[in-house]
Amino acid sequence: MSHSAVPDFLLQDLITRSLHEDLGGVGDLTSRAVIPDGTLYTAHINARDAGVISGMQLARLSFHTVDPSLEVETLIGDGGRIKAGDICMTIKGEAKSILMGERVALNLGGRLSGIATMTADFVAQTKGTKTKITCTRKTTPGLRLVEKEAVRHGGGSNHRFGLNDAIMIKDNHIAAAGSIRDVLERAREFASHMRVIEIEVDTLAQLDEVLKVGIANCVLLDNMSTPDLTKGVEMVSGAMVVEASGNMRLERIAEVASTGVDYISVGALTHTVTNLDLGLDF
Repeated sequence: MSHSAVPDFLLQDLITRSLHEDLGGVGDLTSRAVIPDGTLYTAHINARDAGVISGMQLARLSFHTVDPSLEVETLIGDGGRIKAGDICMTIKGEAKSILMGERVALNLGGRLSGIATMTADFVAQTKGTKTKITCTRKTTPGLRLVEKEAVRHGGGSNHRFGLNDAIMIKDNHIAAAGSIRDVLERAREFASHMRVIEIEVDTLAQLDEVLKVGIANCVLLDNMSTPDLTKGVEMVSGAMVVEASGNMRLERIAEVASTGVDYISVGALTHTVTNLDLGLDF
């Protein structure tokens, strides 16, 4: 899925920290010991599984941060479909530099490609409906930006990036504040006209109360049965954006999408990931 990439400078800190973690204070001891300076090679990042690629922008940054003189050519960009055996990237130059950047490039590429591939599988289940698949805040600490980008590469959409993005009222907020009416009225008084207010409910009775108050922009129907989701969409009747969440397994997505919800949020996209197997070969 094509869209504008995140600017490189926003990703540089992640790459620098990751390289410091791998190289420590002295660099790659093995390559320094056994590979003479000036040894030039061409390397390829190869796909060993089929799926959707993500993390190639980060791979390029990894190699160029180690050695700006490396020639890096991305053959299959982020969001592209790949099959086993495809060459995704070519890197030419100093062999020691390529090996220093290799592990960070592959670690990030493999994880993010796994996210993009899983997302694409979920998105495929919504075909023929208006429903969009979206991620959650259940991301790896420090990797939220790139994991959410990987969801986009797989054809999904992004939920809020943090607690500062929007006002999202959950069950604990309601319990602490007193009632649905109380939390919604306080949220509206606090929020600017640019802030979206979403509220989570887990019963149709709560949904009815939300509709009567009439302040929320979005409602999250949490852990509801498919018949209740269908009824909930009917009750809202276009007055709010409707999101479904909770226990959203791949085999259930088509059924949930058929209820007419606008979004299905899936925590598993970023918290239960199988890496896509990528390798680097000289």
